Amino acid sequence: MEKSFDISNFVNAKVANQYEGQLSRLKNAGKQVDCIESAVRGALENLQKGDCNSFVIYGEPQSGKTEMMVCLTAKLLDEGYTFILHLLNDSVDLLGQNLGRFKKSGLAPASRNFSEVLDPAFNLKTGKHVIFCKKNGNDLRKLIDKIGTVKNIIIIDDEADYASPNAKINIGEKTVINELIETLKGKTGIYIGVTATPARLNLNNTFQNDSHLWVNFPPHNAYTGQDIFFPIDKKIEYSLQLLPDAGDNPKYPRNAFFSFLVNAAYLNLYVNTIEENYSLLIHTSGKKVDHKGDWGTINATLQELMTSGSKNFESYVRQIWSLAATRYTDADTDKLTQYIVQNISRNSLIVLNSETDFAQKGPSATNPSSLFTIIIGGNIVSRGVTLDNLLSMFFTRDVKHKMQQDTYIQRARMFGSRSGYLKFFELTIPNSLYVDWHRCFVFHRLALEAIRQKMGSLVWLSDSRIAAVATSSINTSTVDMQRGEMSFQLFDYDDAIDDLIESKAGIFDKMTKLGDILGPGAFPEYLAKYVLQVLPKSGHSIAIHPTSSISNRKEDTNQELIERDKGLMGKSELQKSKYPDAIHHFKIFKNSSKKARLFYKYEGSIQFIKNLKNGS
Repeated sequence: MEKSFDISNFVNAKVANQYEGQLSRLKNAGKQVDCIESAVRGALENLQKGDCNSFVIYGEPQSGKTEMMVCLTAKLLDEGYTFILHLLNDSVDLLGQNLGRFKKSGLAPASRNFSEVLDPAFNLKTGKHVIFCKKNGNDLRKLIDKIGTVKNIIIIDDEADYASPNAKINIGEKTVINELIETLKGKTGIYIGVTATPARLNLNNTFQNDSHLWVNFPPHNAYTGQDIFFPIDKKIEYSLQLLPDAGDNPKYPRNAFFSFLVNAAYLNLYVNTIEENYSLLIHTSGKKVDHKGDWGTINATLQELMTSGSKNFESYVRQIWSLAATRYTDADTDKLTQYIVQNISRNSLIVLNSETDFAQKGPSATNPSSLFTIIIGGNIVSRGVTLDNLLSMFFTRDVKHKMQQDTYIQRARMFGSRSGYLKFFELTIPNSLYVDWHRCFVFHRLALEAIRQKMGSLVWLSDSRIAAVATSSINTSTVDMQRGEMSFQLFDYDDAIDDLIESKAGIFDKMTKLGDILGPGAFPEYLAKYVLQVLPKSGHSIAIHPTSSISNRKEDTNQELIERDKGLMGKSELQKSKYPDAIHHFKIFKNSSKKARLFYKYEGSIQFIKNLKNGS
């Protein structure tokens, strides 16, 4: 029987189960997807609450957030959302990179740059739309003029802590980008900020986001991040070269360059099955004169190595040979050195001073097209840029002013999928900068653990050298700058806990056993490791106080959550007459339901910053 045409078969035709399709695409490419599923599931749970209109998805720098956002967009389309707007930093190249990855993913509808839909003939009132726009005032105004008010718009803001928070929060005004995003969101929209550094969003109350609803995007198994490059136990699995804090001797970047050449040669001759291109990032200050100076050093060295009759050819080759002989005793030193000399002309020396430079040269830097690729840049490579096959990173300047956590966390371009060649990776950095950077990540780790435990009541750490965020972004009407304690996951209280605390066991033994009893959520292992690194009076620097009940506390204490905006550990709880030398104080508070929470207080130069606003 001949089949007849039936229009009803096509009226409601649509792509179904896009989310599952995206997960299958990633699985077929050998990618881990359970971390993505966790973040997407958390986001959907928030949306299904009905009263959620602003929250944050946070994850480590360079941990694959773009693929997560592709999958989240697919899930939102499956769930019936019709207008999804992706906001990106004001960078043409970054927009092109992300938009390209979205288009290649096969999402339907195809993702479009906002400029593609400005034509009056393009109808945005019907159908589904995935639009990309830079966080640029002119672009956002044009988009608003085109789309007007869109009900139930979903805004996914990549690098959400950059440009989106209101830096004029304390003078009763709004920054341009903050106001335009709020206009786009309207009364019915939902804002989802995506970032590795969420402190500014919390302390700024950006779009009234609720930190109780924040979603963790865990890193994939191949990820190398803060635990690898800034381990609390100081066990380094890569090559760390510490420089003197003063002086800009050109021998330092030159030595780092020679080391990069030797490592790349060894990988290609003795490890890789096929030859790979590698890159060295020389991270300078933001001054172009510094970029020029570092370029001059590396360029002169390249010219000398490419000319066998040059003044320094023998000296430089001898240094390379000696380095190879010392570092790789299992290899043929002559073979390694010959490989470098024969291939040294296969180089790219890329200076990135501006967005224009990045747009023109960025692809050669982010995915090296030459065997030996050297990238020189400052702030332009500090955020949102993933550098594939980055083998070495060299910091040329120390920080003379206070280090801002979010800025320096984003500058960790060595983070990412480095596990395949981690032991060959080299970081060369001034000693004091590494120490500050290490402490910066310790502070960040302490704060993030509270978020992962869904505590909502977040505390950010700062000291004389490290600022949590820019002061202008802190909403001083709701933020307490002097809070001095942190707390962790609720647990079931048992009398055995105080039997241990009041026992005659040594303080370090007590800490270990208390951690075993409470578990990593209630007493994070990294906290114990951090405390053990800061003991000016050895064991006398630590006090573990007996448990106290909050049953008779004032009305401003949350009995169920065991929380109080102004803190629970007052002077009397510190027992200074009994523990005069203690700077690390641990104390458990319990409620009438036998639920309990461990509190940690540090007496020193660290400042604990907390947003006291309910649900912030």
